[in-house]
Amino acid sequence: MIGLLKLPVLIAAVGAFIIGGVFYGFSTFIMQALGRVPGPEGIRAMQAINITVINPLFLGIFIGTALLLIGLAVVAGLNFGQPGAVHVLAGTALYVLGCFAVTMVCNVPLNNALAAADPASAEGAAVWARYLRDWVFWNHVRTAASLAGAVVLVLGWSQSR
Repeated sequence: MIGLLKLPVLIAAVGAFIIGGVFYGFSTFIMQALGRVPGPEGIRAMQAINITVINPLFLGIFIGTALLLIGLAVVAGLNFGQPGAVHVLAGTALYVLGCFAVTMVCNVPLNNALAAADPASAEGAAVWARYLRDWVFWNHVRTAASLAGAVVLVLGWSQSR
C-alpha cells in the first residue's frame, strides 16, 4: 500500500471500530434492556433513539467511513499487488456490505415500521416483538462486520510500508 494511504486506512479502521462499538452496545445490553420493560415503553424509547441517532456526529462517522473505504478500495484495486491492498478490499467489503448495506436494507425498514407503530396498540406489540427479534439479529450481523472490517484494516495497515 502506498505510504500516503496509511493515515486514511487507519482513520477508516477507527471509524469502523467506533460504529462497531455503538452497535455492540445495542447488541449486548441496550436492546436486552428495552425488551425487559413494558412494550409501549420499549417502543417509545426505541422510537426516540431512532430519531436522535440522525445527527451529524453519528452519521458523519457511519457514512464517512463507508465513503472513505469506497475511495480506498478503488485505490487498492488499482494497486492490487501492493502490501495491504487485499486487506483494504476485504475491510471495505465487510464494512460497506456487512454494516452499511445491512443497515440500509434491513435495520432502517424495521426502524420505519416501528416509527409508524402505535405503542399502545396490539399491532404495536406485534411490531415490537418482530422488531426485537429481527432488528437485533441484523444488528449482530453489522456489529460483527464492522469490527471484523476494522481488524482486517488494521492488519493491512500494519503490513504496509
